[in-house]
Amino acid sequence: MTTPLQGITEDDIANYLVHTPGFFERHAQLLSSVQLTSPHGLRAVSLQERQMEMLRDKNKGLERRIMEMIRHSQENEAIAQRLHHWVRSVLITHDDAALPNVLLTELQREFLIPQAAVRVWDTPTLPVREALRELPTAQAVSDDVRSFAASLTLPYCGVNAGFEASKWMPDASTVTSLAMIPLHHLGQTYGLLVLGSPDPTRYTADMGVDFLQQVGETASAALARLLA
Repeated sequence: MTTPLQGITEDDIANYLVHTPGFFERHAQLLSSVQLTSPHGLRAVSLQERQMEMLRDKNKGLERRIMEMIRHSQENEAIAQRLHHWVRSVLITHDDAALPNVLLTELQREFLIPQAAVRVWDTPTLPVREALRELPTAQAVSDDVRSFAASLTLPYCGVNAGFEASKWMPDASTVTSLAMIPLHHLGQTYGLLVLGSPDPTRYTADMGVDFLQQVGETASAALARLLA
């Protein structure tokens, strides 16, 4: 004997209920009589109780997302504040000879960077000012470094594979990861800012570089004062 439900699938039933909102109004007693298993134990609960539990779980998930958004917002605000302090320190430094050291030390202090170094060099139309050539920042670099810096469209982040630029830092032997940021002015690459850490996970190839690009743009604009 064929039953009335033969050939009807669960999807058919679900689709019917979704598109027939008056069903539970006409059969309100079902809301309290249907028994389900609670996800928080083996006890049976009514459909209404199960809905309440689902809403509570959903609200907890939303609360976690809101807390995560607040945390990210606070972190971004803290980064913006540190960036502001660093930029201000650079702007109020009027002694060009002291500028590279201020730029590096304040950057390290604000963002807890273990080591940092910077070099600037002559380009065909942007030579380093003669009075500043004795600065550590203006010391000679190889053609390989210049070519590498000019090839960077984004900051390099990753393992220190014995890069020449890593040797500019005070304790080069401890640097295991690097961020190398090219310096640009008037369409030419005239320097390289290098950040180093003994932590191999501090700078990785898959990390975002938006912040480092902002640092590079600020450093590029500031250190261009060293060029003739």
